[in-house]
Amino acid sequence: MKVKILGSAAGGAFPQWNCACANCAAVRAGTFHGKPRMQTQVAISQDGRSWFLLGASPDLRAQIETTPELHPREGLRQSPISGVVLANAELDHVLGSLLLRELQPLRIHATASVSRILREHNSMFGMLQRVPNQTVWADFDPGKEFDLCDPQGNPSGLSCRPLSLGTHYPAYVTADQQSESKPGEASLGLIIEANSGARLAFMPAVPDLDDSLLQQLESCDVILFDGTFWSDDELICVQGSGQTARQMGHVPVQSALAKLAGLRRPRKIFLHINNTNPMLEEGSPQYRQVRGAGWEVAEDGWQFDL
Repeated sequence: MKVKILGSAAGGAFPQWNCACANCAAVRAGTFHGKPRMQTQVAISQDGRSWFLLGASPDLRAQIETTPELHPREGLRQSPISGVVLANAELDHVLGSLLLRELQPLRIHATASVSRILREHNSMFGMLQRVPNQTVWADFDPGKEFDLCDPQGNPSGLSCRPLSLGTHYPAYVTADQQSESKPGEASLGLIIEANSGARLAFMPAVPDLDDSLLQQLESCDVILFDGTFWSDDELICVQGSGQTARQMGHVPVQSALAKLAGLRRPRKIFLHINNTNPMLEEGSPQYRQVRGAGWEVAEDGWQFDL
C-alpha cells in the first residue's frame, strides 16, 4: 500500500488566515522553527495507479497539483483518483469533493447518514450528479468491512473497516437532520488493509480512547492519529474563550501520549494538527516530548509504503 500525506493541519490550515496566535505570527514573521501545513488530506493506493482519498480537504486542488501521482496520465480528461472515503461530514473533510465536479467518474464511500446530509440537504452537492454515473455514492456501515472500488465497481485490492468514534454532527447540520441520522455514523476512524495484510489507521478525530480502540490500533502497521490540540483548554488559553478539545471531539495529545504509550507494533504519527498546538514548534518542549515518546508530527509531502 502506498500512502501520501498531502496535508497535515486541522481545519483552517497553518497559518490560519484570520489567526495571529504565537505560532501563526511567527510563521508570517519568518521566525518559526517549523513548517506551514495545508489541511489534512491523505491519499492511498494499492498499485500506484488508482488512488483513493481519505476525506476531501478544501486545499485539495493545490494538493493534487503538488502531487505528480495524482496528475492526469491518459487522454484529454482523466484522473488517477478513483474514489473518496468520507469519515464524517465536517466541512474541512468534505468541501474538497466539490472541487472534483468536472464530470470525472468518481465513487464516494460514506455512511448513509453522511450521504443524506450532503446529497439531500445541501444543494451544492448536486454538482456531483449533473450527468448519469458522474458520481457513485456507496453507503457503508460502521464496523463492517468493505472493498474500496473504482467508479465501475472494480475492487482496488484495498479494504476499509470503519470504526464509530463519535456521535456529534457538525454545527451546520440542523436538529431535524440530526434526528434522521444515526449517532454512530457521525464520526469514524478508518482502518485500511492491503492484500498483503498491511494496515493503516486513519484517525483524525478521536474523542476518547478505550481498550477496544487500543486493540485495533495495535494491529496496525502505521497509525495517523488525532493531534489537533495539545491540551484540553488550549483554545481557551489562547483566545480567552471557546470549547475544550474534548467538547470538540478531540482527545488532547497530552492525554493520548499516556494512553497510547503501550503501543509497540505501529509507526505512530500525529496529524490534523491545529495552528495553536505548541508541538508544531520544533524547538518546543512539547515537540521534544512527542518525539521522545516515539511519535512523529506529520508534515505535508510525507510518503511511505506498507
